[in-house]
This record gives sequence, C-alpha cells and structure tokens, in this order.
Amino acid sequence: MTKKIALFVEDNYNEIEFWYPYYRMKEEGFEVIVIGSGRTDTFKSKLGTVTKGVYPKDIHTGDLDAVIIPGGYAPDRMRVSKDMLRIVKEMFSSGKVVAAICHAGWVLASAGILQGKKVTACEMIKDDLVNAGAEFLDCEVIVDRNLVTSRVPDDVPAFSREILKLLNR
Repeated sequence: MTKKIALFVEDNYNEIEFWYPYYRMKEEGFEVIVIGSGRTDTFKSKLGTVTKGVYPKDIHTGDLDAVIIPGGYAPDRMRVSKDMLRIVKEMFSSGKVVAAICHAGWVLASAGILQGKKVTACEMIKDDLVNAGAEFLDCEVIVDRNLVTSRVPDDVPAFSREILKLLNR
C-alpha cells in the first residue's frame, strides 16, 4: 500500500524545505498531500506559489504515515491553525513520523509535543523550544523516536534521509 505523507504549507514557506522533501517522497513512490491552513487556496513564497490540495479539517490522520512541516516564516501562521495542530498531535501520539525543519519547531511547540524531547531547529527559535520543554541540540538532524527535526535549508538532505529511514523500516 502506498504511504501517504502530509506536507504543510502557508505563506512565506521556505522553497527548499518544501520542494526537496516533496520530490524525495514522490521519488520513493509515496503520495504527498499538500495541506494548507484553510485560510486561502494559494500560498506564496519569495519565488513562487503552491496550491493546497486539502484543507486540514478534512484530514483523518489514520490515513497518513507522516507529516512534514517546512520552515521559512510559514510556521508562524501554521501554529495558529487548530486543525494543523490537531494533525501534529494525533500523528505524534500515534507514533507516526512528525518532521519539522527550521522555524517549523514553532508548530511542534504550539502542538504541545516537545516536553522531554531532543530537538534541533534554527537558532532563532531555540528559546521557544526550550521553554516548551525540549532539550535543544545544535545538530544537522535529530531523531527522537518518531520525531525528526533539522535546522536550516543546508540540512534538508539529512532531514529527508532520516524521514525516509523511519518510513522504510
């Protein structure tokens, strides 16, 4: 059965952190479902746009194998979407892959899933993650059970590799 991957998007998403995992998951034969916040249907970055495929309120996490949350400044809006936070919480608590890079750690903090977890992210949100109960480490990528976190666009290859390791086990 084909694995289904949720990929969040919002305005000001980081192109590399969105498109690299998108194509790596497609390359593995996975179905990638682009989920916007529901605020609009088209989301802008500096270089282009993405049209969402599904509203988060319509997602049943039992149908998904992973959720990937790209950074940029999009997570600032994602973290106030109750349905996006519901998806993250349900995926995490059911042991499915939850992956966040760069500023996407904000979404994890708002979802309330960081207590006692080892994570990394861009340096600018370190205090937010620590205040949410996480142990912050400055590493290319960290896997803490089903949680994958990474820092910046340069880390996207390692980030994607670790997501795939969890999905292919």
